[in-house]
Amino acid sequence: MNKVRRAGQILHQLGGQHQDRTIELDIWAELPDTLSKLKALASEPRLRIIEYLAHHLCNLTEIAEALNMNLATVTMHINILEEAGLIICEHKPGDRGTQRVCGCLFDRLNVHVVRKREPDVGNLLEFPIRIGSYTDFQVAPTCGIVSSTGLIGLLDDPASFYEAERINAELLWFHCGYVEYRLPNRLPSSAKLESLSLSMEVCSEAPMHHLDWPSDITVWINGVELGSWTSPSDFGGIRGKLTPSWQWESDTQYGLLKVWQVSQVGSLVDGLRVSDVSLSDLAIHNNSFISVRIGVKEDATHVGGVNIFGAKFGNYPQDIVLRIRYF
Repeated sequence: MNKVRRAGQILHQLGGQHQDRTIELDIWAELPDTLSKLKALASEPRLRIIEYLAHHLCNLTEIAEALNMNLATVTMHINILEEAGLIICEHKPGDRGTQRVCGCLFDRLNVHVVRKREPDVGNLLEFPIRIGSYTDFQVAPTCGIVSSTGLIGLLDDPASFYEAERINAELLWFHCGYVEYRLPNRLPSSAKLESLSLSMEVCSEAPMHHLDWPSDITVWINGVELGSWTSPSDFGGIRGKLTPSWQWESDTQYGLLKVWQVSQVGSLVDGLRVSDVSLSDLAIHNNSFISVRIGVKEDATHVGGVNIFGAKFGNYPQDIVLRIRYF
């Protein structure tokens, strides 16, 4: 495959012109991450690099030549942008050895400077979900589970998902199938639902890692499919902020924090509408539990697996979190 065609395909999976890739910065919720990104952008040369990478997938030499910048200077700026999580780089074979190929991870950045109004006490139910606390699963290799200290069970062995130690999982992955969680339904019988959201750090699942590896990751609530998000990559090659040192950098390192949300009028992923499924379709009041299923369908357009991260793996110190707002 020629370079131009391959670059076009990778840019398509990273978002390119076909997918909205928005970074949401909330200075009240994630101040260190927000400062890191804003400091990285507070530079004219780095803004020029970001603008160029928004339309090109290229190596450092190509960036230096296109922007008439010194290669050492470009390298310094690229390191800052990569550390801030604004671009992604991967070492790939080139004409003269290994080259560092870079791409931009966003096309829009929103900064929330007004503190969000907290709901009145009692108007929010929040359920942190340990990723190993699933009550049902059906997975196909490649698959596995690790805790913060090492492998649980065996690699590529679905039976290992039954291991008692799975409750300590901090990363789990599979090629297709699902894991399902059940939570106690603590919603008052008289409550009127306002919104439901599910947030988690996820990415595709490839052997080792692969930046060009799309996967359609789907969420179901109470057996109702909310919609899918296409993950562009299985992110590796750069250590995740929380990923243990024993995990090889060539393996999966981190994901992206994604939010599925359901309102009275439809379902969204990161604010983008994915289906017409509304809160009334979920029949939350009908059962003593709420089920949450995360998976990759066998007949999906992109069957590229899923990695689900816990609070001690990846870039975000959180487990899966389900939130229900009501009045």
